[in-house]
Amino acid sequence: MRFHYLFSLSFAVFLLQGCSSTTTTPPVQANDPFYAPPIPPIAATKIVEDGGLFRAQTANSLYSDVKARRVGDIITVQLRENTNASKSAATATSRESGVELSPITGLGGNAINIGGQAIQLGINGGTEFSGDASTNQSNSLSGNISVTVVNVLPNNNLIIRGEKWLTLNAGDEYIRLTGIIRPEDISPGNQIESSKIANARIQYSGTGSFSEAQQQGWLTRFFNSSWWPL
Repeated sequence: MRFHYLFSLSFAVFLLQGCSSTTTTPPVQANDPFYAPPIPPIAATKIVEDGGLFRAQTANSLYSDVKARRVGDIITVQLRENTNASKSAATATSRESGVELSPITGLGGNAINIGGQAIQLGINGGTEFSGDASTNQSNSLSGNISVTVVNVLPNNNLIIRGEKWLTLNAGDEYIRLTGIIRPEDISPGNQIESSKIANARIQYSGTGSFSEAQQQGWLTRFFNSSWWPL
């Protein structure tokens, strides 16, 4: 009885470890402070008693544009992501071996018999292995998302970050984006393509019952994990 108890306890601990290794990341929540738009500090208004209405701090040049260039400015990202990948591999090995032992002969060159049968031995063996694997993957993402400038680097490159949430009947869909862009790549309409974002991190997923229905249960994840010996 003690052996069965220890075996059951060990198996339970092993099962819990396997389940803990296959847990998914915590669900994503809206209003994450990391993706919140920064609020630039409000500069103190300088009062100049010159009797005029012109203010140099808020004035724009006749040749200025609407491109984002400061912290807190908004820029529209055009998502045009298309990826295709394929890979295949094939392996085949074969080996054959054989050992033959002729009948044992005695005096006079006659074969030694036991029960009327000559003593001889023959062994034949062979191994064969073949493997074939292939994988194909394609992804496509299109749309627009407006993000904000969170930092301006010393070389005038802009760090952008933002998210978009859509509440649907069966849950929430969200898009999150971070990266670095060059002011030269921004179009006159204050837009930039996602392919021109450096160090881009684009997340598109969902939450709620619709997303949970596509996830495997904890026991299925355990049997599909590396903890399962078979």
